[in-house]
Amino acid sequence: MKPVERVLSTGILLSFALCVAWLPQSGASSGAQTGAVGVPAYHMQVPDGPLPATLSPKQFSEPKIQNAYAIAARIKKTLYQQPCYCHCDRSLGHGSLLDCYVSIHAAGCEICMRETFYAYEQLKKDKTAAEIRDGIVRGAWQQTDASKYQKYPPAPTRK
Repeated sequence: MKPVERVLSTGILLSFALCVAWLPQSGASSGAQTGAVGVPAYHMQVPDGPLPATLSPKQFSEPKIQNAYAIAARIKKTLYQQPCYCHCDRSLGHGSLLDCYVSIHAAGCEICMRETFYAYEQLKKDKTAAEIRDGIVRGAWQQTDASKYQKYPPAPTRK
């Protein structure tokens, strides 16, 4: 085996070993409530106390991100009851989609933003948090057109 091939082979094997070693840790339960197997963490109902504050949209320069954070601040109760399919419950210990907006996490995550835009649009159609969650679990959020949120503030959504 040539030295270059040996280094590449060793690197590939080492990368694979690190991935395998990391998997059990990433799959560990965060202690947050989860629904069916494979559904990320979420809460069934809103707590009695106040929900955490989301970051200000003014902290961000990109209009889509500003819109996502502005919407999140308006629909915190709904987002608290939604799973997030970027699986930040495993990697960051988030308990729901709302947690993505308490930090800068959502600003860099297309999944978080699209799920939030989906939840917002469904609320405008008078859907409940449980109905929105069912849609998110089914993957309906993937059909959300995020391009309409490229201008700040967003255009009103019709019922």
